[in-house]
Parts: sequence; structure tokens; C-alpha cells
Amino acid sequence: MRTIIVEPYDPKWAEEFEKIKSEILPLISDNIISIEHVGSTSVVGLWAKPIIDIDIIIDDGMLPIIIEKLARIGYVHKGDLEIIGREAFGYNDEEKANLMQHHLYVCHKDNAELRQHLAFRDYLRKNPKYCEKYSKIKIEMAKKYPHDIDSYLNGKEPVIMEIIKLCGIKPWKEQRNE
Repeated sequence: MRTIIVEPYDPKWAEEFEKIKSEILPLISDNIISIEHVGSTSVVGLWAKPIIDIDIIIDDGMLPIIIEKLARIGYVHKGDLEIIGREAFGYNDEEKANLMQHHLYVCHKDNAELRQHLAFRDYLRKNPKYCEKYSKIKIEMAKKYPHDIDSYLNGKEPVIMEIIKLCGIKPWKEQRNE
């Protein structure tokens, strides 16, 4: 049984992102718009599960090329996992033992969840009050639901939705229902 653990911000997370990026970027730099460090590990001061979230941003028609190139360095395309426009990639832990655990996604530049990830990250980076509020709910939910990821995520959702609304964007879940 996996235990949900959130930790205080660690500056090494930014270094670990750069390490992962430096492995991926040389292979795909001609085919992408950017590689973004998103998620809680990308916000200084924010408590987080120690897993780096990465969004590779692409333009129209680039997905097949990126799938093929990422496969060359051990990434396996997992599909959109029910989030249209965001493709997930997995990897063999042993092959990537030199890298911190990470989630890798390839997102179309117009993807609603991508816009939400970037807006949420940027808002928290500029608003310490909400960074602290989000940290507190994460700590509380990890203690309350240490082995139940769905309850952990559901418990954080009201604070996430509050922050997303403050970002001035409609949550991607609402956008996909339009």
C-alpha cells in the first residue's frame, strides 16, 4: 500500500527538473514550444509530494514525432488518460534511476488543463498567502487520508478551485463539458 507523503519545499526539486529536462530537451528541442516545470514542486515554499510534474508543450501535428523521440530514451506513451490534449508518458524506474520520480505529459499549446497548470503555478508563485493555504490543506489531507489518493485529491479540490477562480480562468473540467 502506497502512503501519501507531502514534504516541505526542497530547492533540489528545481535542480531535478533541470536534470530531467536536460535529458529530454536535446532530442526534441526542434519539435516543441517549451518544457515547463508545473505542479507543487515548481512553487518555492509549497509543500508537495516529491514527484516532479513536467508538461512538454507542442504545436499542431507534433505528437507522433514526440512519441517516437521520447520512446528512444525509454518513455512509453500511455495515451490521454481521459484528458483530451494531454498525453501521459511512463518509464521503467530502473532505466531512469538517475532521475527523480516524475510525471511527464505532452500537451497541445491550446489545451485547457495546460492553461490551468500554468496559471495555478504562476498564481501560487506570486501569492504566498495562497501558497500557505494550499500547503496546509495538502498536509491535512495527507494525514487524514494517507492511503487513499482519491480522498486526498477530493479534499484538496475546494482550495484548488478557489485558486483557479482567482486566476481568472474556468477550471478545465468545466471547459470540457461545454
